[in-house]
Amino acid sequence: MGDSLNIRAVLRQHLETERLLGVQDVPLPSVPRVALGSAVAGRSSASPHPTATDTQSPAVGPRSSAGAAPLPETPHTMPVSPDELAARTAALKRLDDDQVSVCVKCHLCRTRTKTVFGQGHAAARVVFVGEAPGSEEDRQGLAFVGRAGQLLTQMIAAMGLRRDEVFICNVLKCRPPDNRTPADDEIAACSPYLFEQLRIIQPEVIVALGAPASQTLLNTKDSIGRLRGRFHDFHISGSPLVGPPTPLMPTFHPAYLLRSPNEKRKAWEDLMKVMELLGLPIPEKYR
Repeated sequence: MGDSLNIRAVLRQHLETERLLGVQDVPLPSVPRVALGSAVAGRSSASPHPTATDTQSPAVGPRSSAGAAPLPETPHTMPVSPDELAARTAALKRLDDDQVSVCVKCHLCRTRTKTVFGQGHAAARVVFVGEAPGSEEDRQGLAFVGRAGQLLTQMIAAMGLRRDEVFICNVLKCRPPDNRTPADDEIAACSPYLFEQLRIIQPEVIVALGAPASQTLLNTKDSIGRLRGRFHDFHISGSPLVGPPTPLMPTFHPAYLLRSPNEKRKAWEDLMKVMELLGLPIPEKYR
């Protein structure tokens, strides 16, 4: 009976992912284990690719990546030393505890329930950046836990990753009233926290979800329609003269995809480019 329930859960997870990515007609597949391809930096791994069962991680993780102990290295995180992983985890925790959680730099501190630092792995290869917390995020103090967060979880799973292998955060760490678009002064006050998160994590690629996140990270007013679909250079150092650029892929925000399901295919095309950059295998039916 237990095996039957597990199979049903796997099939439900698979079909839900297919639906959310806009696939209308698919066969019921087997769930093979596929070897991870070579990474951008020339690394390779013989570790198995997660199956649908593996990707059924909880929708949310801990309060932040900086809990009591670092999250363990996985085949889909950067192979840093234990000391480096612990240092990054501790640095994220200090940033949250000493600055973000007590921030009063803008008026949003008066209306928030909780600050939302973000959560995930301190050695994540991919960081997903949204614009601001919503009502559920404000209540729980966790990033992307509402309906849009559920869709993002499905998108991450379709990439062959788990939420605890990536890092998820927002430009703003406090919810704007009525979920309105972040104001320029709020972004100016809060974005240094985001830039410091990225400096600590040093991801291989950044996925900017929606126009506010993309425009903030790229310092542009271009629309998401003009920005998405290709990689842009982001300089974690803050200067194009210092250090190599980090590839940044703008794409549609999951909340927009819930309102405009016809755009899901474009978002998936963007994520497939990220997968190719990272050497993650793309199922033939998704190409």
